[in-house]
Amino acid sequence: MKVLLINGSSKEGCTFTALSEVARSLNEEGIETEIINLGPNAVRDCVGCGMCSKNGNARCIFDDDIVNRIIEKAEEADGFVFGTPVYYAHPTGRILSVLDRAFYAGKKVFQFKPGASIASARRGGTTASFDVLNKYFTISQMPVVSSTYWNNVHGNTPEEVKQDLEGMRTMYNLGKNMAWLLKCIKSGKENGINTPENKVERTNFIR
Repeated sequence: MKVLLINGSSKEGCTFTALSEVARSLNEEGIETEIINLGPNAVRDCVGCGMCSKNGNARCIFDDDIVNRIIEKAEEADGFVFGTPVYYAHPTGRILSVLDRAFYAGKKVFQFKPGASIASARRGGTTASFDVLNKYFTISQMPVVSSTYWNNVHGNTPEEVKQDLEGMRTMYNLGKNMAWLLKCIKSGKENGINTPENKVERTNFIR
């Protein structure tokens, strides 16, 4: 089993430190992990062209950045952790652009797989950012993995984040809970428990 962790920062700093603690906990449970750093390169926003629904291959029509590579890796992953630093009380535009396109084009590769989000900040805005990232899971029929507190860490540097003992313990416990749920899902599949086949009804409120 494998968990894909995405660092929504352009740096390997505070958010990376928190994700690494989640990964360490998962590795202890025999779960393979990979952290993808979005890095400083430009990421295109979704333009709503709808071509991804026409090409039928769960890929974005724009192939000049990291998004399609993430979708490819998501196909092979069993769970996800999305991490973001806080910019003006919300997630980075970088991770939002990536997830908007990845979920719009490749939603089927995420469905029914457990997901968790984490946020890091010097001081405030973590819970608002945490809430935004969780929306991707709840619209895609994904079990949302929780911990022993909201999945947030505080600090202005990686060294300060490591001093946030409660935050780091929350990250560690998150990894344990993710591993537990992955093993439960695996056991369920082995015993003939399949994912539901749900239909979608779309309602336009303009009459």
